[in-house]
Amino acid sequence: MKVVLLQHTPEPELTVALAARLCYSQVDIEALKERLSGADIENFLDKIMSLGHQSVLEHASFTFGVEGISRVTSHQLVRHRVASYSQQSQRYVSHKERFAVVTPPSIAANPEFAALFEAQVASLHAAYASLVEAGIPAEDARYLLPNATETKLLVTMNARELLHFFAVRCCERAQWEIRGMAVEMLRRVRPVAPTIFRNAGPGCLAGPCPEGAMCCGKRVEVRKFFQGM
Repeated sequence: MKVVLLQHTPEPELTVALAARLCYSQVDIEALKERLSGADIENFLDKIMSLGHQSVLEHASFTFGVEGISRVTSHQLVRHRVASYSQQSQRYVSHKERFAVVTPPSIAANPEFAALFEAQVASLHAAYASLVEAGIPAEDARYLLPNATETKLLVTMNARELLHFFAVRCCERAQWEIRGMAVEMLRRVRPVAPTIFRNAGPGCLAGPCPEGAMCCGKRVEVRKFFQGM
């Protein structure tokens, strides 16, 4: 898996602070910008975050390039609807060569299961390649491709949606692959907007576990991990 932060709103924390200050000021925007020092921005962001005034976070957006994830994970990802996606097409990109797959660690760790998995993937690719060679359109042959097939995409989210995404997908209860992707995305945005994402992560970082009876029971370890990122 490869996760890259490709683009983001220039000075995202300044933009968010300006939006928040504007709501409560009669001063024009240029004057507001001149008055905001680095310390002011951090303190002001801390205040609005503690008050739950998160709509202003939507003015800062972040675009990631993600490669080497499975279609299992991309299907989960697009459930986060306050975002924009561009994904590699299986209709126009034909897998003439052997298509790459993501093998779950639980399968890769067992030689017998890994061999079974590999045999099935090889069989599917052989059938796919035969269909394409026979003139079947790739858009139809792709119906054979498994959920394990690797894909790549661009995803853009604003800061508010990212905080929600991290709260849900960095959780130990999230599926392992999308959790790994979410953690890598968080690693990329924290240096760019450290105040906004200082406490980002699973819901148990700021309070009781939101999973209730389904809690993983690792709250201490989880908090230590995200505080040490």
